[in-house]
Amino acid sequence: MRAGNSWNPLWDKLFEWDPEWTEQFMSMGSLPIRRGVLTPQFVELLSIAVDAACTHMYSPGVRRHIRAALELGVSRAEILAVLELTSVLGIHACNVGVPVLAEEFDAFERRRAEQR
Repeated sequence: MRAGNSWNPLWDKLFEWDPEWTEQFMSMGSLPIRRGVLTPQFVELLSIAVDAACTHMYSPGVRRHIRAALELGVSRAEILAVLELTSVLGIHACNVGVPVLAEEFDAFERRRAEQR
């Protein structure tokens, strides 16, 4: 991963403390790429989605994978579509939060009405 410029410096300490486990983990994660099951373009688009997701939000990775995707011939429209699709993950905050807000607001109004 270092040779392929995919190494995250945040992994340095983990590698220092347990190089064998880190190597095994990195090997497992890169196996589909090494096997050639997915095209390099698709791998970059998938990597953009993972790094841009609201649960990860790793902007250096987004930048690195966008650069790599463009170099591989991926269009701006394709990258934008991936970012737009990834943004839908954030809707879960509304899916969870809005029903809770509705319940709590109803309970709040009932308590206020009882106090009058």
